[in-house]
Amino acid sequence: MMRAWILPMLLVLSGSAVATGQISKGSPGTAAVLLLAFLALADVNSPLIFPRSIGAQEAQRRSAVDGRPVVFWRPGCKYCIRLRMRLGRSAHQLHWVNVWRDPAGAAEVREANDGNETVPTVVVAGQPHTNPDPEGVRERLSSSA
Repeated sequence: MMRAWILPMLLVLSGSAVATGQISKGSPGTAAVLLLAFLALADVNSPLIFPRSIGAQEAQRRSAVDGRPVVFWRPGCKYCIRLRMRLGRSAHQLHWVNVWRDPAGAAEVREANDGNETVPTVVVAGQPHTNPDPEGVRERLSSSA
């Protein structure tokens, strides 16, 4: 769990250091803007922007019932962040599995990607799709509703 927060914590600490340097140079406005930029980057890279993760087995069970895709992701992955942001509010309708927290999910991703833990991997009707187009995922989600 701790490694999911390393990048966001580093961004907050770096932003604080840069802002402190700007304040000591007499530029509080620049310091505030830079600190806000670093905080925004930390927020986007934190696990908090993702819907609550569940285990791979539970996600597969739920997907079999409601037909919604399962997304395997990990914190700090820029492609996972891109998928999450582009899906917008509809992201909460998907079943999210954090591969760093769920060994079964990580194993499923490796199986689908020739031994590589490549995320995001989205499983739609039993078919894995590695780093899919967010529009395609949104279309599949709307067709399953």
